[in-house]
Amino acid sequence: MQAPGMMRICAMATAHGTTAPTRHPIAWREADFTDEAKLDAEMRRVFEICHGCRRCFNLCDSFPRLFDLIDASPDEVPGVKSDDFGKVVEACTLCDMCFLTKCPYVPPHEFDLDFPHLMLRYRAAEAKKGKAEFTPRQLAEMDRNGKLARFASPVVNWAGKRGNKLTRPAMEKTAGIDRDASLPAFASKTFIARDRDEPISPNRTAPAFGKRKAALYATCFVNNNKPETGLAARAVLNHLGVETKAAYPGCCGMPFLEQADLARVAQNAAKVSKELVKLIADGFDIVTLTASCGLMLKFEWPLILPENDDVQALSKAVFDVNEYVVDIAKKEGLPEGLKPLPEGVSVHIPCHERAQVMGQKSAEMLRLIPDTPVDVVERCSGHGGTFGVMKQTHATAVKIGRPVFRTVANAGRGHIVSSCPLAAQHIVENVKAMAAKDGKEAAATTPEHPIEIMARAYGLEL
Repeated sequence: MQAPGMMRICAMATAHGTTAPTRHPIAWREADFTDEAKLDAEMRRVFEICHGCRRCFNLCDSFPRLFDLIDASPDEVPGVKSDDFGKVVEACTLCDMCFLTKCPYVPPHEFDLDFPHLMLRYRAAEAKKGKAEFTPRQLAEMDRNGKLARFASPVVNWAGKRGNKLTRPAMEKTAGIDRDASLPAFASKTFIARDRDEPISPNRTAPAFGKRKAALYATCFVNNNKPETGLAARAVLNHLGVETKAAYPGCCGMPFLEQADLARVAQNAAKVSKELVKLIADGFDIVTLTASCGLMLKFEWPLILPENDDVQALSKAVFDVNEYVVDIAKKEGLPEGLKPLPEGVSVHIPCHERAQVMGQKSAEMLRLIPDTPVDVVERCSGHGGTFGVMKQTHATAVKIGRPVFRTVANAGRGHIVSSCPLAAQHIVENVKAMAAKDGKEAAATTPEHPIEIMARAYGLEL
């Protein structure tokens, strides 16, 4: 286990020269973490560094907002009002792209700058003062919401459908959920239940048969909203010869992280890791089905609970599902039978996949399919948790994602995929809207996960 001082998060050369960036554990249990005076001083120190650099001006809306505040101040950073810091924090989706791809001042640099975790600290301080917003906090209760919605999913899905002129204006007025934001539908039967009730066996003729076992960490979204992704992952891995088991001790806590409820994240991390390490002891690899959950298990949990042995052990045994298929292809090989998809695929690489520092594994996996055009879009879709849903930020989410929408629309591929299900839905809905504006119909109208494309190419039934 790594010492809880500095934790290495990647081993690549970046803007820091040849030294890999490192990250401090999050000191969320210390009084100084939410001390207003100390937080304000740190915000100003970091903003002064950002002001002198401005390398991140085009990453998200946090930096333009910050630089506009500074430029409008007669005294630059010292003249910016502390009350205005919230505008900068609001636009941060904790994507980590500034830390990983742009900032030359992250640790071990002496400036010791970690912009996303500073935004997290500010939110934690605001939450401590009772300023956390009600609706985002309720949306973060993914397991509770999924359980309640499951028993009335047709009605819930009807009410949440984009374009419902009866319910969506009312939701916008009462809950602040933008009427044009796409909301995920809820399944009437979870992935865990379907895995239990619809057993499947590994392909005994595949090269990987008998060599691997994978526990599919269902994630709250796949379990409650889109079991099809889990069924596709299960079908593909079993076809590759891998014995699978669905596992879901609880949510990874990413929705709580966005709300800076770090105690809840820690609670979930301890609970889930305790159960998943038992599967590791039984010889299972842990495979995550959404990008944000992989990021949490690999990197964020060890920073929040650096002293927890289960968390640390789990972080070293986790694979993203696309990453896992590529690993099998390289080490054991794939069975024959992949059929071309000539209509092609536009692959969006979400920020939380990029933040796992594993390369473009979803695109690498799909390029295993013969004679299938694969276009890659490695840019933020604009959607980040509740950021793409709430009225005050939805328009910004669309603005940030517009270059992605245009690129995907111009490619005109038959499939639009992303390892982030919310990003995939956000992209598809806006590409459809762009096509409709031009009097056309979009080539792809269903958001998909890359593993679903692999299942399609193998002709597997879900």
